[in-house]
Amino acid sequence: MTKKVFVLDTSVLLFDHNSIRNFDEHDVAIPITVLEELDQFKIGNETKNFEAREVIRFLDKLSGNNGLNKWMKIGKGRGRLKVIMDAQSLQNMDAEEIYGNTKNDHKIINAALALVAEEKKKSIILVTKDINLRIKAKAIGLISEDYETGKVKNLKSFSDGFPVIENIDAQVIQTIYQKNRIKEGGILGSEKVTNGYYILNNCSNSVLARYNGETDAIERVDKKYVFGIKPRNAEQTFGLNALLMDDIKLVALEGVAGTGKTLLALASALEQKNKYDQIILARPIIPLSNREIGFLPGDAESKISPYMQPLWDNLNFIKNQFKANEKKSKVLEQLQESGLLTITALAFIRGRSLINSIFIVDEAQNLTPHEVKTIITRAGEGTKVIFTGDINQIDTPYMDEHSNGLTYLIDRLKGNPLFAHVKLEKGERSELANLANEML
Repeated sequence: MTKKVFVLDTSVLLFDHNSIRNFDEHDVAIPITVLEELDQFKIGNETKNFEAREVIRFLDKLSGNNGLNKWMKIGKGRGRLKVIMDAQSLQNMDAEEIYGNTKNDHKIINAALALVAEEKKKSIILVTKDINLRIKAKAIGLISEDYETGKVKNLKSFSDGFPVIENIDAQVIQTIYQKNRIKEGGILGSEKVTNGYYILNNCSNSVLARYNGETDAIERVDKKYVFGIKPRNAEQTFGLNALLMDDIKLVALEGVAGTGKTLLALASALEQKNKYDQIILARPIIPLSNREIGFLPGDAESKISPYMQPLWDNLNFIKNQFKANEKKSKVLEQLQESGLLTITALAFIRGRSLINSIFIVDEAQNLTPHEVKTIITRAGEGTKVIFTGDINQIDTPYMDEHSNGLTYLIDRLKGNPLFAHVKLEKGERSELANLANEML
């Protein structure tokens, strides 16, 4: 088998600071330009700043008193690592001459090309999350790949929605209605997944159900109203069931815009306000047109306010279900004034321990797998975490439907008794929103 050398660019290291360790017995090379770029990211409170600092610490610890310009062992069962110079290619193929000399990307390509000439018996592969850099590298004959660790290859289960089990015996459905549950006994067949949701159907009747893997029973799912919001379809009913179930500590609501993901999560949290000490709504800040948060005037709260507006819109929609003098309207005001209901940027959560709280994370498809893991590890005793998002609407340049944190979460935890995934398919925002989702 040909020995490989993987050349990592900055996007890979900022995506996963552990990426250096994830190439098995093969060698890893880092262009010196990447170290320069990491230096620019080392200060700040965002996830990319944390990742940059972790990579820098790892390299410092690995090198000790030795130089990084010589091959050194990464660890047991792993290959070697070194930092390579951005030398001109020894193959008469200079990326800076072809593409121009103003970009670090071209220096990274040149470093990889020089390694091709130096390590003639090895396969040199440039690994980057930057699609355009991959194309540029391939255009001049350099092998280039995406960073594959954590990517979900098969998205079939994400597109299927909830299963409809046909030709169910009428007596089974009648028993579920009468006793609210029945032993599974092979009814679901290969579709059986703990906390999976199903429509059991026959010619004359049907029932909404959840499979409880702890008791090996199929349980009836009833339509419930939560804080003035009622489910409008089967999948919303399933979503509310998972959100209100005490034994399910982690919920992923996935679906296109207008399916009610955030609204259901917030309404269910308000319905359970007496069970928890705090309700926290958060979302990642994704600036538009490359305008970072620092361009906005004011203090931190003023800066994040425009990015949090979708969460406030959902809260105001719930408020509008009640008159100003109604009890639930006053309860909402009291929750906000007391700080028991908080809307914040996700960046402000780092380092906190969330005890007996409901934590709703909106737009979770814009998180990396590592960010999702970091968030869940913040959950203390009695906390429920809810992720909402659309895996087909990624707003960050280095992720796609296969590699984002929401996809990773659903794929890894499917079937765990603490976890439930519900896909919302039918848009309920408006006929116009449905038209856009279906036709545009």
